[in-house]
Amino acid sequence: MLAVLTILILHGIPTKAGSQTVNISALSCGKQFDGIGVVDGGGATSVLLKDYPEPWRTQIMEMVYKPMFGASISALLAEIPGDGNSTQGSMPSHSHWRGDANFERGYTWWVMREAKRLNPSLSLDATSWSAPHYVGNFWSEDMVDYYISWMQGLREVHGVELDALGCHNEKGYSYDFAKNMRRAMNERGFANVKLHGFGNWGENKVEFVAEMQRDPELAAALDAVCAHTFSEIQLTPEQRKAIEDMGKPIWNSEDHFYFPGYEALIGIVKGFNENYIVSGATKVVNWYGIAGVYPLEPYACDPALVLAREPWSGNFQVREALWGYAHYGQFSRVGWRYVDDGCLHLKGGGSMVTLRDPQTGDYSVIIETKDAKKAQTLRLNVGEGLKDGKLCVWYSDRKQQFVRLSDIAPRKGSFSITLKPDAVYSFSTTTGQQHGTFANIPDSKPFPIPYGDDFEQYSNPSEWGYLPHYTADLIGCFELVERPDHKGQCIRQVVGDHTLSWAPEWHHYTILGDSAWTDYEVSADVWLTPGDEAGVMGRLCDVGSGYGIWAKGYYLKLNDQGLCTLVLTRGKLDQKELIGDKEQQAIILARKDVEIGGEYTIAEAKVQDVAPCQWHNLKLRFEGDQLTGFVDGRQVVQVTSDHYGKGMAGLIAPLLERRVSTPFFDNLKIVPLGRTKPVPTPLPAINSLYPNP
Repeated sequence: MLAVLTILILHGIPTKAGSQTVNISALSCGKQFDGIGVVDGGGATSVLLKDYPEPWRTQIMEMVYKPMFGASISALLAEIPGDGNSTQGSMPSHSHWRGDANFERGYTWWVMREAKRLNPSLSLDATSWSAPHYVGNFWSEDMVDYYISWMQGLREVHGVELDALGCHNEKGYSYDFAKNMRRAMNERGFANVKLHGFGNWGENKVEFVAEMQRDPELAAALDAVCAHTFSEIQLTPEQRKAIEDMGKPIWNSEDHFYFPGYEALIGIVKGFNENYIVSGATKVVNWYGIAGVYPLEPYACDPALVLAREPWSGNFQVREALWGYAHYGQFSRVGWRYVDDGCLHLKGGGSMVTLRDPQTGDYSVIIETKDAKKAQTLRLNVGEGLKDGKLCVWYSDRKQQFVRLSDIAPRKGSFSITLKPDAVYSFSTTTGQQHGTFANIPDSKPFPIPYGDDFEQYSNPSEWGYLPHYTADLIGCFELVERPDHKGQCIRQVVGDHTLSWAPEWHHYTILGDSAWTDYEVSADVWLTPGDEAGVMGRLCDVGSGYGIWAKGYYLKLNDQGLCTLVLTRGKLDQKELIGDKEQQAIILARKDVEIGGEYTIAEAKVQDVAPCQWHNLKLRFEGDQLTGFVDGRQVVQVTSDHYGKGMAGLIAPLLERRVSTPFFDNLKIVPLGRTKPVPTPLPAINSLYPNP
């Protein structure tokens, strides 16, 4: 069905709008197109996606990865998990400690495998944001081994081949590491995997190029030069020339478009166009793809393509941003070539990029007019080496996104079109494009309450990536394990050391539930190894800005000597916000209307008969401004606090003096009180990630 739109498509007829003529042909040979796409990671971006039942889990993936359907992206950069926070949370490492190796842990394997199944031509890239403590530092030989072992697991267990590997995400650079990494990849079966560096941002993000010019070994080690956010800080002509003179492709390994609604769609197309026109980037991946995260988390909506935040209901939402990718993804393939004469800024505002298939002569023109003030006429003269024939036309504006217009039939190799301002167009001699959608997407529903999990439903934890449903780890890993008394299953926070985290650390914790919850009880059985502490959390209303994960809310913790502490946590403490003497500071800290960070003990008690290696039940009740803590059903603390009146629940393994607690948790329960209305939502059956053959 062709969209009805007032738009003037002309064949050499003059108009009153400003005009521009562009000549395109295969003789204007530009660089190879290496793809456009998204990052999966840079946070636990798919943590709730894994818990969707079918068919909705596959439908969400198809909206992003299926060719000629939705976004139809051609490149994916995945985070290699390392247990540390990397914006919205952490993902479990395949190797928590030296000698550990488990290639079914987590869900990144599944995302990459499913994406590749949907699009066998998808370019797969990966890099690390964080790493386990034993690696030592990001530029060590242990990190080389860590990368190699992960690639081996991807290949040998999941049958997926990586196309490219980044040195690290935003961690500076090491020339020796790049050389060592390239050498190890060549020697250990990954010579065909391209290595790119160094994935930094800022004014000096490609300053290492000067060293590449001086050092032939470094230049040979890096197959591509990559950096971040060319849409914010573009390469200078001198930087671009220096890289191109070495024959290296330029990749944007992370760009950002934090815009709402249609602004995201047109901003993404403008960004893709200008990445090539100005900076010469032939691959651009944006952070991030599918928002399988709780709305409480940072960047939970913008800039994602699909919001997948309700696995218990099956509801998901497609954002306008997705159709910005479609304007590229459904009109290009990795391996096509840019037509440089057709890659330029338009005189009347906006930009255009032309790509061609060197095998068939098919070509596509992608145009945005974000900065245009009025309509303008573009005349294209199509020359040698480009297919002669009609072109399909797809269009987006603020009222309608990715709709098909009437085809264009060039006359004697030429056609003209009047371009509206603030619009996106894709013209192509290819066919098969569609505005993919699904009928009967379930209605949105709140997180079910009362809620409980005794962790016995995961009969084979490997099928679920060793992760329970609906929990979202902010740092560390709350993993399905056998109970220490061998009486079934539970979860344990298994990361006992500080990680090489991308962002500043806090206690290791996981969240679940609904930000609107007010009065409820959260409880869990806890088993403390010697020296450990464990806690339950509630009324969590903030989990940090993305760079740092300090929570705002409350938690009740118990140590192995029976000390029970109720803590108010108010986010990251910035001492610069405090003025005056200690008495004045105490007044400031006590005020509800002044959001000063830090953790404050608001009640404490010693509980008898608590020792290591025992199960004890820990419960925190919220009822209005009254907070009550229980151990084994006995009330031990009670206090009035009105700082936070609603929020999510969670489990916490506190930081200790030199390590992190590694307690066990079982029989998690969240029960509403009078002011929180129960929602009797039956939980759906979820298909496992890694079913046993």
